[in-house]
Amino acid sequence: MSKEKHLADWLAYIEQQHPQAIALGLDRVERVRDAMALVPAVPVIAVSGTNGKGSTCAMLEAILSAAGYRVGLYTSPHLLRYNERVRVAGREADDAALVAAFSRVEAARTGKAGGTRLTYFEFGTLAAVDLFMRSQVDVMVLEVGMGGRLDAVNVFDADCAIVTSVGLDHMDFLGATREAIGHEKAGIFRARKPAVVADPAPPASVPAHAQAVGARALCIGKDFGYEPGAVQWTFCGPSGGKVELDLPRLAGRVQLQNASAALAALDALKQILPVSTEDLQRGLAQADLPGRFQLAQARPAVVLDVGHNPHAAEVLSANLAGMGAYASTWAVFGMLRDKDVDGVVRRLAGHIDHWLVCTLPPPRGAQAAELAQALRRVGVEAVREFENPSLAYAAARSEAAENDRIVVFGSFHTVADILAARGEGFPRIELNQKA
Repeated sequence: MSKEKHLADWLAYIEQQHPQAIALGLDRVERVRDAMALVPAVPVIAVSGTNGKGSTCAMLEAILSAAGYRVGLYTSPHLLRYNERVRVAGREADDAALVAAFSRVEAARTGKAGGTRLTYFEFGTLAAVDLFMRSQVDVMVLEVGMGGRLDAVNVFDADCAIVTSVGLDHMDFLGATREAIGHEKAGIFRARKPAVVADPAPPASVPAHAQAVGARALCIGKDFGYEPGAVQWTFCGPSGGKVELDLPRLAGRVQLQNASAALAALDALKQILPVSTEDLQRGLAQADLPGRFQLAQARPAVVLDVGHNPHAAEVLSANLAGMGAYASTWAVFGMLRDKDVDGVVRRLAGHIDHWLVCTLPPPRGAQAAELAQALRRVGVEAVREFENPSLAYAAARSEAAENDRIVVFGSFHTVADILAARGEGFPRIELNQKA
């Protein structure tokens, strides 16, 4: 494909280059990586986990940027624009830069790499690292897409690897137990490099893998941790020091766990990426990520949350309880059918008064009727079905009173639909809640 094509054309093209949307394995990516000579000469921080990856990456980017570093940040998935996935120095990569990077990947893939077929994510990962290297970033923060051991990000050696949490998700690919999934997540650990484990109760496979490969494990609750407070919190670092900080801009107690993971990684890398307490303070105050327990409107309250598995639903449940009292809570709820719908609704059924369930697009999107059946299985009968999230949200907005609360959740697709309908007109309103 010619590099003169628009970004939308490239995205449509790379989506068709492999017969499977997900094909775990490193051989293909390694061949194209080597053909492109992609060997980062700057520190790389890799972040895996079931939940909390995006928030941890956002905090790392904000803190390192506050310290004056030029940061390359790669995340997935995106909400509205592919450009969200690739950020350089705090700004989304523009279309021209992405098109040029895709063109270079394509030239290597069809040339030296002998026509190697790449998945959408593999293509994007190589393009992002290529763009970062050409942009001369000082540090790369790379979010793992799925698992870790066989994820495309893992072809780049991490100077520090983080596992944020281990829960039951993507079980068709990663295994049916936390032990199996933990082993996949820990696959990003490297010998003699720090391996930050931020899950307070990780499966034994995570520290075991760190030991097996000779990584330097740093485990929350043992080697580092935090003490919550009403308006401030204390980070207890691996070296024994403590620092008091204002609560992060990202709300919810679980964000202290994610912030601690980010700070533990930076503590471990302080010889090559020094940051000050002021940098920590400014970064945590600035870090933001749409759709992560985002209070987008005050009256009625509108909460956006991309949580889509039982662990994320548990966190959302706790966060909703911490918001205080509302007359009624309305749910705009859409999920993918390959997720644990029953597990999610079980954890949230007691926090919702009105369920407005919506259909997400095929082939993966669950039908509204399927979600309604899942709710009835846990005893919820008052359910209304809608063709899409926008219609469900419009109904909630028209019927919710000023003192009510609307929670949009269940999938990136659900939140993205509402953001698109509102033209992205959703700032984050600060929550007056305890961590």
